Amino acid sequence: MTGAQAVATAGRAGHGLLGIYLNDHLAGATGGVELARRSAAAHQGGEAGAALGRFASDVAMDRAALLDLMAALDVPVRTYKVYAGLVGERVGRLKLNGRLLARSPLSSLEELELLSLGVTGKAAGWRTLRLLADADPRLDRGRLDELIARADSQLELLEGLRVRAAQVILGQGPAAGG
Repeated sequence: MTGAQAVATAGRAGHGLLGIYLNDHLAGATGGVELARRSAAAHQGGEAGAALGRFASDVAMDRAALLDLMAALDVPVRTYKVYAGLVGERVGRLKLNGRLLARSPLSSLEELELLSLGVTGKAAGWRTLRLLADADPRLDRGRLDELIARADSQLELLEGLRVRAAQVILGQGPAAGG
């Protein structure tokens, strides 16, 4: 095998791995959008609801940005992974949190923690693509920097909401405004 053939083979293998990686992130983003919307709806009318509503919109925009990046990199969307993300989010709703017929305060805390984990993973994905952008002109470094900054801001928001939810559950704070 010549050097050029080796580079071409490595490039194809890397593109395949990149496709798997990005589709995995897309599955997570799909579930994340649904979870963010559900959490925002559960807190509608309160301070947390407004913040989570804006967050859910941002998460949907981030998912769209991921789709744009995948298109720029010629990575096809694997529909079965998108559906897996939706199914995973719906299955997560079946978890019992100490109440059968009503929403438990524990649901809010656990949703916020799951959303934080998702945003942490999303930020890692943006950072990985940012590394690739240094060598691949199809990726906009400035746009990736913006996405990284937005993820960092989302983590700050979620942590504040998580702390308040934990305080309410532990009896150390007011249950004001959802």
